[in-house]
Amino acid sequence: MERARAGADGDEVMDTKTTLAFSQTTWDTAIVPTLSEYVKIPAKSPHFDPEWKTHGHIDRAVAMIEAWCRARPIPGLRVEVVRLPERTPLIYMEVPGRGDTVLLYGHLDKQPEMVGWDAGLGPWTPVRRGDKLFGRGAGDDGYAAFAALTAIEALERQQIPHARCVVLIEACEESGSYDLPAYVDALATRIGTPSLIVCLDSGCADYEHLWCTTSLRGVMNGVLTVEVLREGIHSGFASGVVPSSFRILRSLLSRLEDEGTGEIRLRDLHVDVPGERLEQARAVAELNGKNVAALYPLVPGMRLAHEDPLERVLAGTWRPALSITGADGLPKPADGGNVLRPKTMAKLSLRLPPTVNAVHAAQRVKQTLETDPPYGAHVTFEVESPGTGWDAPPTERWLSEAMQEASHAYFGTPAMFNGLGGSIPFMAMLGERYPRAQFMITGVMGPGSNAHGPNEFVHLPTGIRVTACVAHVLAAHARR
Repeated sequence: MERARAGADGDEVMDTKTTLAFSQTTWDTAIVPTLSEYVKIPAKSPHFDPEWKTHGHIDRAVAMIEAWCRARPIPGLRVEVVRLPERTPLIYMEVPGRGDTVLLYGHLDKQPEMVGWDAGLGPWTPVRRGDKLFGRGAGDDGYAAFAALTAIEALERQQIPHARCVVLIEACEESGSYDLPAYVDALATRIGTPSLIVCLDSGCADYEHLWCTTSLRGVMNGVLTVEVLREGIHSGFASGVVPSSFRILRSLLSRLEDEGTGEIRLRDLHVDVPGERLEQARAVAELNGKNVAALYPLVPGMRLAHEDPLERVLAGTWRPALSITGADGLPKPADGGNVLRPKTMAKLSLRLPPTVNAVHAAQRVKQTLETDPPYGAHVTFEVESPGTGWDAPPTERWLSEAMQEASHAYFGTPAMFNGLGGSIPFMAMLGERYPRAQFMITGVMGPGSNAHGPNEFVHLPTGIRVTACVAHVLAAHARR
């Protein structure tokens, strides 16, 4: 479909060339310059910047995005910054339309700096290199507000009907979205009951397809502490007599994880993979089975945990897995003296299958780690807010067809459907609140983009195409 024409119901059908050209122009002239300025703001999420109110970086990011959105020439657009007491702010936007409501979501808070950025790059230094814009938050998820309004504006310019649109841009996602439910409650009447939810905070396994996320793993974080002494003492005096806190911690982790295979030992943290998700995983494995090097920056000679491509996909989407994401009580090697340390602490991050209850998982892990500690050591496991994953409801035919049409129109390839190994905390909450809604979960963070890590970038052509795809789905939603 290349030219606008009247549909069966008399509505104009969008011109894909015009839509893509508008998205391209808007990204080049309006989005990229503002996104670059946004990168400069260290708007770290409250979990990583408890003094966010005093520092004012989140408020600066909110003001920048608010100003950009207010300037868009979209008829009837309303932009408001909502502030509930003792919570991060939220940008609330409405665009009138016909029929029911579409909810579009993104966030503006960021992960912390992380070490290891290449020379010339940095978390708060926007750098354009070819098709990539480097800097923290550009693709996770600073682009979302800009892309959402650009998709809507693309329809308005062609006079293509769309539903009433509500856009929510939160500032607490990287901390678990603990402020968002309060805002959804406070704005419930204004939001209404969306029949379609578009989330722009997901990822993509390559830059050649529209990737649509069908499930999200849950997450359960916590700090495991093992104490054996009131203070450190000479290792020559205590070694071999007082058990090492590190060795005890290592043995406790073996209760939870098979260190030889990485398999989680607690069987009630595993689930059977639904048939449809298994078929989607097979399609992804066939596509990406030979593309491992592009997905993971492995050191020379390093092998992945699974040789079979299907098992790799399932291991990253429907299997529980443990990572140690931080530690304390361990001095740097240069500072490590001959001392038996009094305690060791480790930050545990446990990814959970989409349908496992995260609260139950947290209880089981805590019980497993704290019960009958070796040598009577003082062992505690402090759980952070557990987040249950999400599995999408069955996709209605109109949406499945619209996403396929959009991918063919703007990527030249079919759409791909896959689970995501990470978490989008609010999805389970929205799924429960709006059980009849359809979901389009997509994003721009693909191979090498390294969300949360060093050298994070957004692949600009993918941002342009995803924006056009969202416009296409909004038009199809209005015609369904």
